[in-house]
Amino acid sequence: MRIHVVDHPLVAHKLTTLRDKRTDSPTFRRLADELVTLLAYEATRDVRTEQVDIETPVTATTGVRLSHPRPMVVPILRAGLGMLDGMVRLLPTAEVGFMGMVRNEETYEAHTYATRMPDDLSGRQVYVVDPMLATGGTLVAAIRELIKRGADDVTAICLLAAPEGVEVMERELAGAPVTVVTAAVDERLNADRYIVPGLGDAGDRMYGTAG
Repeated sequence: MRIHVVDHPLVAHKLTTLRDKRTDSPTFRRLADELVTLLAYEATRDVRTEQVDIETPVTATTGVRLSHPRPMVVPILRAGLGMLDGMVRLLPTAEVGFMGMVRNEETYEAHTYATRMPDDLSGRQVYVVDPMLATGGTLVAAIRELIKRGADDVTAICLLAAPEGVEVMERELAGAPVTVVTAAVDERLNADRYIVPGLGDAGDRMYGTAG
C-alpha cells in the first residue's frame, strides 16, 4: 500500500479552518469540498488515459481522454457524500457508486448496510472517499469489497488519517493495489477512536447530529 500526504499550503490552510471548532456546518461543507478537489488532483495523477486524434481550429493533433472503463467514485455514506462533488468536479465523466457502512460503537467493527455499484468492477480504477481514516476498519472492509468485485486499482481519499489506521490498512491490505491520499497523518487515536488533534466527527460537522 502506498500513502501520499499532500504537502501544499492551500491544503494546510483549508485543513486548519476545518479543524477549528468554531467553523459552522455550511463553511465546513464548502471547505471540505474545496479540499477534496485539491486532494483529487493529486490522487488522479495516474488515472488511465488513451490517445485520441482531434482537430483544433488550426490543425490536427493528438491528445488524451479517459480510457474505458471509466473510473468510478465511491463515497462511503454518510460523511463521504460531502466529498462527492469535489471529486466529480474533477472527474465529471466518472461513474458513481455508493457504499453505506456503519461502525459498531462497542466493537468498532464496520458493517455494510447498503451498496449501489456494479457487481463487476474488472479493470476499473476506483476512488473511494471517506473523510477520516481512523481505525481503518471501514476502509479495509470497503476496499476488500471493491477488490472482490474486480477493481484492480483503488485509491482512498481522506481528509485526515491516524497512524493506527494506516498501520491496519498496511497489514490487512498487504499486496493489494491500494493508495491512500490524505491532507495529513495526525498524532494518534484517543480512547473513543477519534483522531487527535483531528477535526471531530466529520459527518456531524457537515450535516449536524440529527439521526
